[in-house]
Amino acid sequence: MARQIPAAERIIKAKKLIEKARAIPRPDTGMFVDFSYTAQVKDTLRQALDLVKFIRYTPTASDEVKQQVEALYQEAAETEKELLKKS
Repeated sequence: MARQIPAAERIIKAKKLIEKARAIPRPDTGMFVDFSYTAQVKDTLRQALDLVKFIRYTPTASDEVKQQVEALYQEAAETEKELLKKS
């Protein structure tokens, strides 16, 4: 059986994944010509959100942890907009 990862550790890993998405190098040819960039960014952000998606519904999670999860969702959405906007 898989080991349970505590909520605090999941939040830390999710933040690292969001930073990893920001570190993916942008293509020179235009990001919509190179769909692999878009796919990499979306996949990395999806992994981050998958780590924390059930914490909001856990009755044992404190309000502070739930607020951190909400902030992560907001940060992931802003990161996606920032990285995938047309330029």
